[in-house]
Amino acid sequence: MPVKKRPVSPRQKMINLMYVVLMAMLALNVSSDVLNGFSIVENSIRTTTSNATEVNRGIYADLEEQMQANPVKVRAAYEKAQTVRAMSDSLYNFAESLKQLIVQESDGRDGDVNNIRNREDLEAASSVMLAPGTGRGRHLFEAINSYRERVITMVEDSAQRRIIASNLSTELPASVRTLGKNWQEYMFESMPTAAAVTLLTKLQSDVRYAEGEVLHDLSANIGVKDIRVNELNAYVIPSAQTVVQGGKFSAQILMAAIDTTNRPTIYIGGQKVQSDQGIYETVCTRTGDFTLVGYIEMMNAQGDLVRRDFQQKYTVVEPSATVSADLMNVLYAGYDNPMSVSVPGVSSSQLQVTMSGGTLTARGDGRYVARPTAVGTDAVINVAARTEGRVQEMGRFTFRVRKLPDPAAFIAYDDGQGGENRFRGGKIAKKVLLDAPSLGAAVDDGLLNIPFRVQGFETVFYDNMGNAIPEVANSADFTARQKKQIRDLSRGKRFFITRIRAIGPDGVERTLDGAMDVTIN
Repeated sequence: MPVKKRPVSPRQKMINLMYVVLMAMLALNVSSDVLNGFSIVENSIRTTTSNATEVNRGIYADLEEQMQANPVKVRAAYEKAQTVRAMSDSLYNFAESLKQLIVQESDGRDGDVNNIRNREDLEAASSVMLAPGTGRGRHLFEAINSYRERVITMVEDSAQRRIIASNLSTELPASVRTLGKNWQEYMFESMPTAAAVTLLTKLQSDVRYAEGEVLHDLSANIGVKDIRVNELNAYVIPSAQTVVQGGKFSAQILMAAIDTTNRPTIYIGGQKVQSDQGIYETVCTRTGDFTLVGYIEMMNAQGDLVRRDFQQKYTVVEPSATVSADLMNVLYAGYDNPMSVSVPGVSSSQLQVTMSGGTLTARGDGRYVARPTAVGTDAVINVAARTEGRVQEMGRFTFRVRKLPDPAAFIAYDDGQGGENRFRGGKIAKKVLLDAPSLGAAVDDGLLNIPFRVQGFETVFYDNMGNAIPEVANSADFTARQKKQIRDLSRGKRFFITRIRAIGPDGVERTLDGAMDVTIN
């Protein structure tokens, strides 16, 4: 189980402060009392390091136990822990060997790191760390940098990463005059033996701290995946609660918290379900309402067998689909008829829709455009759905194909408010008529709104003797002669627009029945 981190104690804070003060006094004439202070700090840091080492050993032991119990889940964290252990031991042991070399340089071959005689020696640290060709200071500098860069990538908390980077920093302080010295010269040149040993002991403490942060993260992340809740319930997650006859009912059965490395055992109708993924499937051969009943068993973190019963209702229906013309129950030849196609419980992206007797174009989200080719020939739309890895037919739908109805002719004019009015006969002001000289036609019965293009028409005026004066236009516009005849009409006079020829989107030209009766108002 994860080890709880302990906050920095007041005692440790005092030790850190003493360390800073003592280091600042190195520039002075170091007295024996000050050197004794280094010994005190050295012993305190060593105690702190020993405690951290014991905590880390406990986490390693816990990881070892979890690795034995559940290697699939723990292997990645365990291997990462072994990597950080090797890295940390390597730097820790290197610092320990440097401490021994400095003390032996100061006290002789029988020098003891725990009992330094020549603590004030200013040459031993420089000789070991900075001697040309054999100085180990550069090696230590590179080892600290390598360790720091690798270990901070293993810690998730950004605040802890900053602390580790600060503790193991090899940058020279910006606030002091280094006189061109590098890191190792700044740290060890003319440094008393006692102070140099204390510096290296602090480095060892920082290494164990960084190692512990990585181990706490690894242990915590494993703990998140354990089943450690005070209430467990069984859940059935069906892929769909409505199933088409002949299709499969599929459901995932699991505890409230799923553990991919500790799969539960599932029983349906007293029979064990043979599935590593917790998937239950059965072919549905009958329609109606059904209930899936069973129970699930799983070991919890304490090794106890936990059982939970479950049941899930589902419905099996016959294959069905819905295809509707958005306008009416017939299709018009040569025209883009909007259609809607849907199948209950099936996404529109999984549908396969085809049409015979014309073309069918998808517009997305279950919308289509059907364009039949011939009047009098039925258009058949076939719908199939791709479900459970296979294509199943959902229905065939037949539509009668008709010719587009004839449009109604009109004269469009401005209603004075930016809109359009359509005059289809009756009284109209002469100015309005002359300002809108073109003739239009459309099917706009409130359901359909299909524009037609007028190809030509004929006007019939009457002179004072009652004689009819026909005038033919070969486009949708009034001719100059027709406009003059309109201008010559006095209020209350009338004329007729007849023989209107129009062509629709189906490409069929037709002559409209009837005539438009126009009276000048």
